Amino acid sequence: MRSMHGHGKVVRGARRVRTQAALAALALCGTLALTACNGDEETGAPGTPASPATSAAATGAASPSASSAPSKKPTPATPSTVTPAGTKKAPTPGSTCDHKMPISPDEIAVNRYTPEGGVHSLIIKHGNWGCAAPGADSAPFETTGKETFLNIAEDAKITAVTPIVASTVSQPITLQQLIDWLIAHPNQGRVFRYHLDGTGVIDSLDQQYTS
Repeated sequence: MRSMHGHGKVVRGARRVRTQAALAALALCGTLALTACNGDEETGAPGTPASPATSAAATGAASPSASSAPSKKPTPATPSTVTPAGTKKAPTPGSTCDHKMPISPDEIAVNRYTPEGGVHSLIIKHGNWGCAAPGADSAPFETTGKETFLNIAEDAKITAVTPIVASTVSQPITLQQLIDWLIAHPNQGRVFRYHLDGTGVIDSLDQQYTS
């Protein structure tokens, strides 16, 4: 009977050991589960706070991005006025200017006529358009340098406006009409745009309107 009673203690002792081992295993599992819940699941580092991107993904909140920042509207381009190539435009009345070419390449002020040397010649001065005064009808043509002359062809194409003709719109005239007016009205300094042929003789002459 003693041996059997002793054997029963051994059995109960073994059961107690197994029960304690099971409780210890449950406690360890609970600790590991708690650590996994508080840790960073992506990095596996226990106790490390989750990154903002991970937190946002977990909560469903949208994270700010560069595309959500307000975009800056482009500044509209300022329209510009273009003068066609080969076209010279005098300053408009009332405009201001701070720079100009010293001599116009294709405009002259015609002062007089001379037949010296047996050819038709215009006594001229070179110059360029100045700055228009406020309220003026047109900009002044400012001459520079000394008087010189240019030969003009007998059949040169010539147009004129007031005061050579009674019109503000260009009208065709003959060389003789121009000569007659220059003799009757010397040193008026009327402005013409001119063109030279291959020999350096004026083959076209167009008067420019000035006040």
